Amino acid sequence: MSIEKEIIQPDNWQPARGYVNGILVRPGKILFMAGQVGWDENEKFQSAEMGPQFAQALKNILTLVEKAGGSAEHICRMTCFCKDKDKYIAARKEIGKAWKALLGKNYPVMSMIFISDLLVPGSQIEIEATAVIPE
Repeated sequence: MSIEKEIIQPDNWQPARGYVNGILVRPGKILFMAGQVGWDENEKFQSAEMGPQFAQALKNILTLVEKAGGSAEHICRMTCFCKDKDKYIAARKEIGKAWKALLGKNYPVMSMIFISDLLVPGSQIEIEATAVIPE
């Protein structure tokens, strides 16, 4: 079963790259997900690096979505909180590969916020998300 997603893009705006500005969704159940860091199911980091932590945080988001009966295409919103802009930029190729492998061509509305620290020691990135899953 699928949901109807309509990309909202004003005619006179430049197209977004790697995300969309707005998504109108109907019908479905809304799944709100807490921020996910780049650790595994045992709360252990397998890497201290930005790229692998970003990939693992995405995997954690997908695990929640799948547990609720959805898939990557149902993710509609993401907010990323990142500790180090330079490390993020340096890891963009690796992050892009992980994105394509895990989310394919699904580009939700998204914000990237650079912050001084995260609650979990060793975290480089935290991602929270919202998905709309078909009834």
